[in-house]
Amino acid sequence: MHLFVIRHAIAEDVAPGGDDADRKVTSSGERKFKRVVRGLRALGWHFDRVLSSPWARAARTAELLAPVSDGTPITTPLLTEPPRPELLAMIAESSSPAKRHATALVGHEPWLGELVSLLVYGDTVHGEPLLLKKGGVIWVQGSSVAGGMMLRALLPPGLLRQLR
Repeated sequence: MHLFVIRHAIAEDVAPGGDDADRKVTSSGERKFKRVVRGLRALGWHFDRVLSSPWARAARTAELLAPVSDGTPITTPLLTEPPRPELLAMIAESSSPAKRHATALVGHEPWLGELVSLLVYGDTVHGEPLLLKKGGVIWVQGSSVAGGMMLRALLPPGLLRQLR
């Protein structure tokens, strides 16, 4: 399976006493991420399934993937915490029963880096060197088990925004 791990678009700062989960994507972040989506389309990618954190900034980012995805994003609180076996099982469901083109996950750091590290290296300790900027994309391919995927690309948002 092809899995695209996407960090949410640029969001507002957390207000004093505010809830981190309520932070929204800024208007600038939305504009920039729409250009990231155009870059993904220029590369020919389309997502059969989008899994998203329920936090406001990730949920909105997942909605912005609509031009390159099917259906409504599926929210899961599993993307608001360190990767667990339940998340790997949910990802695995993306590849069956039908063969799918690609699945996208939209979430937050440091958990996305830990997830990619787990999928590629078999543990979560190698995720820190994977610099995933806001609006950035990591493409991995293989089976959704620890160490079962290969890192195909780390695509910074600036690069994707330049594609047409």
